Amino acid sequence: MATDVITLITQDHRVVEGLFERLKKKEGDQKAMVAELRALLIAHARAEEDRVYPGIDAHHSVEEHKEAEILLDSLVRARPGTAEFDQALDDLIESINHHVEEEETKLLPALKSSADAKELERLGTAFKQRRAEELAALGSPAEPSKAELYEQAQRADIPGRSQMDKEELSRALGENKF
Repeated sequence: MATDVITLITQDHRVVEGLFERLKKKEGDQKAMVAELRALLIAHARAEEDRVYPGIDAHHSVEEHKEAEILLDSLVRARPGTAEFDQALDDLIESINHHVEEEETKLLPALKSSADAKELERLGTAFKQRRAEELAALGSPAEPSKAELYEQAQRADIPGRSQMDKEELSRALGENKF
């Protein structure tokens, strides 16, 4: 499985997008998905802030993380099936999509051009470790299962997904831009 920081961050983005899609379609246990989303977003943000952002100018991204956490709290408090829940979800999706777009079009390309492969791997290891620590503290699994990755690949219509192992699914989702 890829361990460079850019791949790891973009893989998380795709997982979050998949959760958003399922929440919008009202698939499955909405409260459980919100809890999973909360854990992933918080762990992702903490890992970026603690391990990736210190070496780059990311003040704006930290502010966006704070805004997203406020919106996330509103979603956690809302009851699924209500207008309040739908509005909180829409607001969070808008905020996160804006953040992801900026991060993937500005911040990550700048990081890629300023760091060599060894440094990107070092940052990836540090990011992954910090993210796992935070997920463990929040009581969430650190990695999606192969079945979850397959489901996301199916929704993204990634060709050849039925023949892929977990690592290949993860990589294909990371390369797929929604």
